[in-house]
Amino acid sequence: MMRDAGLEELVLERIGGLPGLTEKAMFGGRTWLLDGHLLCGASDRGLMVRLGKGNDGWALALPDIHQLDGSRPYPGWVVAGPEAYADDALRLRLLDAALAFVRAQPAKL
Repeated sequence: MMRDAGLEELVLERIGGLPGLTEKAMFGGRTWLLDGHLLCGASDRGLMVRLGKGNDGWALALPDIHQLDGSRPYPGWVVAGPEAYADDALRLRLLDAALAFVRAQPAKL
């Protein structure tokens, strides 16, 4: 997998500068953590967002969005392909849902 600088820029337009946000190379792209919890990622696979187990049904019902899987499925994580993340409103909805889920988790120290 390769990095997608354009997608990274779109993600940072929404989450860049948030207190507690850190960036890391993972999954063949860039990932962002909030207070130590994985929040989202960007790579040539698409926009990966953590919605939480049981919170991803609405997203999975939309075109060009599927469950993240690698060596195993990752319930609660979805990948939005280019058609989905190009929609500004949908991309923001996905990122805001990920922020809401991760902010509800206790901070890792």
